[in-house]
Formats: sequence, C-alpha cells, structure tokens
Amino acid sequence: MTVHLTETHPAAPPTPAPAPARPVTRVVLELVKFGIVGGSGVLVNFLVFNLLLRGLGCQAMTANVLASCTAMATNYLGFRYFTYRDRAAPTRRQIMLFFVFSGLGVLMEIGLFWVGYHGLGLHSVLQANAAKALSIVLASAFRFLVYRTWVFQQDAHRTV
Repeated sequence: MTVHLTETHPAAPPTPAPAPARPVTRVVLELVKFGIVGGSGVLVNFLVFNLLLRGLGCQAMTANVLASCTAMATNYLGFRYFTYRDRAAPTRRQIMLFFVFSGLGVLMEIGLFWVGYHGLGLHSVLQANAAKALSIVLASAFRFLVYRTWVFQQDAHRTV
C-alpha cells in the first residue's frame, strides 16, 4: 500500500486581470504627438505673428489672422502624416472637416485674442504674446477633441 502525502490548499480565488491600458496608452501617445505637431504649429504661429507685427508693422489683428492661418496650413501635414497616420486615408471630406474645424479654432483664437488685446488693453509685446498664448491653448483643446472624433477617424479595416 502506497500513501501519497501531499498538502492540499484550497484554491485561491483567481485575481481579476487588470484592465488593459492600451486605450489609455493610445490616447496619451496621441496627445503627445498632437502636442508635438501643435507645438511646431505654435512656433510657426508666433514666428509669423511677431514677424508681421514687429518686423513688418502689420496691425495686430491682421498679423494674428495671417499667423494662425499659416500655422493651420502647416499643421494639416503633421497631423495627417504623424499624429493620425494610422487613421483612415485622407479624403476630401477629411480635408474639408480639418479646415472647417481649424477655421473655427482660428476664430476662437482671434476672438480670445481680441478680448485680451482690445478689451483688456494688453498692448505690450509681452502682454500681446501672453494673450495669444492663452488663446492658442484654449483653441487647441477644442481642436484635439474634434480632430480625433470627427476629422481623423479610426479606419475599421486597419489594426493598430
């Protein structure tokens, strides 16, 4: 007769698997890429703004509009081919939506800048640039949400 002596422990309840972090990681990576492209657009925006305002003597609102439009045009390529390159291929609809929402963002920037520059009297170089920076930050939050939701949509056929 053979006796096997082994200890048996009651089975430990299975620990729940942690929720996958992939969607959160994807959004964070997207936000970082958005920031890189947006940051380069901000540099273009400020360079053009200050060149026109201080270098060429343009009116502040004219300089602001031209600088914002220049940055908007250069940002499309960065968003399309860097931030959202894994999304659906470019279409006329996507390009139209980009420029419509970017235009709304520019209008937000211009309106907010106008309030600071004319409404609050922020006319010095430092004050005008601070008003411009705040207007860009607020309009960028709007852009991030609409670009990822409506402009650069996920392609059901692509895997990430």
